Amino acid sequence: MLTRRTIVASLAASLVPPITPIFRRKSFAATAMKPRPLVGAIRWDAWYSPGSAPTEAVENSLSPEKYRWRAPFFAKSSAHDPKPFSFPPITPEEMDKEISQAVFAGLDYWAFVAYGSNHPMSKALYQFRASAASDSLRYCLFTELDRWGSRNKPTTLPQEHIGLMADRNYLRVSGDRPLYFLGFIAPASIERNWKGVAGLKEQIEKFRSSATEAGLANPYIVLAGDQNFLMREAKHIGGDATGSYALTIGNGRGSFAELTRVAERGWNELSNGHLPVVPTVMTGWDRRPRIEHPVPWEKKQKPGEGIENFFTAPTKKELADHLERALGWVTALPLSEQAPVVLIYAWNENDEGGWLMPTLPCQTDRLDALRQVLKKTAVPSRKPKLC
Repeated sequence: MLTRRTIVASLAASLVPPITPIFRRKSFAATAMKPRPLVGAIRWDAWYSPGSAPTEAVENSLSPEKYRWRAPFFAKSSAHDPKPFSFPPITPEEMDKEISQAVFAGLDYWAFVAYGSNHPMSKALYQFRASAASDSLRYCLFTELDRWGSRNKPTTLPQEHIGLMADRNYLRVSGDRPLYFLGFIAPASIERNWKGVAGLKEQIEKFRSSATEAGLANPYIVLAGDQNFLMREAKHIGGDATGSYALTIGNGRGSFAELTRVAERGWNELSNGHLPVVPTVMTGWDRRPRIEHPVPWEKKQKPGEGIENFFTAPTKKELADHLERALGWVTALPLSEQAPVVLIYAWNENDEGGWLMPTLPCQTDRLDALRQVLKKTAVPSRKPKLC
């Protein structure tokens, strides 16, 4: 799972000096807004940069006819294009549609998988920041630890992310603290890049100091990655909570109900680490498109290998019930042990099997399922145009 997030080296982020926020900072604190934890979804934005390796890879993985129903609602087809469909550049209008979809479903925030500002996977983030509609939805960042570099050669990406935290709609929790996910943490990479837990802890402390020097509250850092390692070491590394990008098993297969049992067992296991746990809600896990047509960043994947390992897609009720259980799991804990948020995998991991966004032509069942839980209201008889 670690390697699938490591996009080919040629697409490494072009890093820039610290960003000037496009909004003046204004408190957008989570406290007292809602009695339940805030609920957000991961955005993995490979879809918006035609001609880039990530966008071409997902076009290829979803091109077989049996997988086209998974394609995002904005996919385009043309009689003059030999490909079944293509994904156009992100536009202000398309971003505003996605914001309205998320708000309709009741989401409180998006967690953008974060790269450098000039990376093709960052186009949606910067379109979101520029949108006037973004005031209706908050956001935070979910970052691969490897993108922080190493003890001897740290990157400037953390400083760039601190600049983003000053945005008015950057998600703040637990006393105005910017929420930040630091993920895909593995013991081997910590030893290799940071010379052990103490080295990573030192870098996290520097990150916190840089944020407070920039006028921000101390970031609320959620550590995600190797579950057994984090249960032992997350407190020593200096995290505020633990969580997961996705919760599944490598050779897992079966019903969606079986996938939810895997995920919910993961919440409980992480809680043995004596830090609050951000529970990850799964919307599916079915990598068959990537197994048939491997993507370039999953270098160990051989075509067809493991094609039998997938979980069936959820019904609306199954998805809603899984989310309800996550909310109940958090609120049943003592206040001191509660995480302020719940995370959903994912808004748009369509070719990997986890998505909420409408699919072709405008299938919104998953948004409807969330709305019933998060807004405690049925879908209106005259549903707004979402696509």
